[in-house]
Amino acid sequence: MECEKKCFMSNLLDYALDTYRSHFQKLPDFAAFAPGRVNLIGEHTDYNNGFVLPIALPLGTIIAGAKNGSSQVHIVSTSSQIGEKNFVIFNLPERGKVEKEPIKWVNYVKGVIAFFEGVVTEGFNAVVVSSVPVGGGLSSSAALEVSTYVFLEAIFQYHNSSLKEKALRCQKAEQLYADMPCGIMDQFISIMAEYGKALLLDCRSLKTTVVPFKTVEEVVVITNSNVQIELSSTEYSLRRKQCEEAAYLLGVESLRDVDLKTLEEYKTKLPIVIYKRARHVVTENARTVAAADALKNNDFITFGKLMIESHNSLRDDFEVSCRELNQLVDIAISVDGVYGSRMTGAGFGGCTVSLAEYMMVLMQ
Repeated sequence: MECEKKCFMSNLLDYALDTYRSHFQKLPDFAAFAPGRVNLIGEHTDYNNGFVLPIALPLGTIIAGAKNGSSQVHIVSTSSQIGEKNFVIFNLPERGKVEKEPIKWVNYVKGVIAFFEGVVTEGFNAVVVSSVPVGGGLSSSAALEVSTYVFLEAIFQYHNSSLKEKALRCQKAEQLYADMPCGIMDQFISIMAEYGKALLLDCRSLKTTVVPFKTVEEVVVITNSNVQIELSSTEYSLRRKQCEEAAYLLGVESLRDVDLKTLEEYKTKLPIVIYKRARHVVTENARTVAAADALKNNDFITFGKLMIESHNSLRDDFEVSCRELNQLVDIAISVDGVYGSRMTGAGFGGCTVSLAEYMMVLMQ
């Protein structure tokens, strides 16, 4: 059984309990859940100190387990998508020390243990089950990190009231253990999500603004291209370096500090590729703030237009889309009742997100 295909939050816990019992011949003592996310708008802006507008998903990750009285972690993943060994044993890492495992997915768990604020006094047995597609741009990694952190809080009876601190520790685990120079968005929404609400996050100040998004007439539709994302690829790192180069050439700390008028004045002084990367970030920040305002006012027509503009910018200026994503967006916006559609996540594959009238979706 592949949990990615059948498990939503309602039966994910039962699957975790059954899986743990089959591997360790007893029920776990604790279980923790964290959701995946979809970013409605605000792509490749987080590591540029910009704005993002994600919502949590009913898809998520559960880690369930119990102490085992040793200094080792025995952990099982049920995912068939990781392409690596599913059962791993590793020694508890020293606090803050980076000692990576050859099995990549394990490093997300090991990294969180290393940067957990409390004291991990002994090893544990655990299973990981998830309904978040791996490599789909829906933040399977952050869901694993956050569920692991919450699990550690439960099993070792240490609770930090600062959600921000938890998110930052999970981000650090991914950056140093998984070699992914990620922004803060994914961990923040996975920890801070509220039902029926989006989260406008200022990635510089880390200020969050809850944006109500609870309507029976509109629905968010996520479509998986089934083109798997390889986030550690050179293209993702290259985009980040290009943004840093743009900020350097413009004489600012980050592209957050540039408006479109200033950027246009520098257009002839910048390499064309660097200019295009900067133009996406600058305009995407403006779109994200405008989209949050539109959502607050239930102005879904404006929100949809901003989604389409975002996709076009990601496709043409940031060049992180792909043929399959472009086709999915074109198909979506050709359907009556769809306000807008765009690629979501880092790009190079993954999913699209669309906003549509609920009744029109039912009729398709």
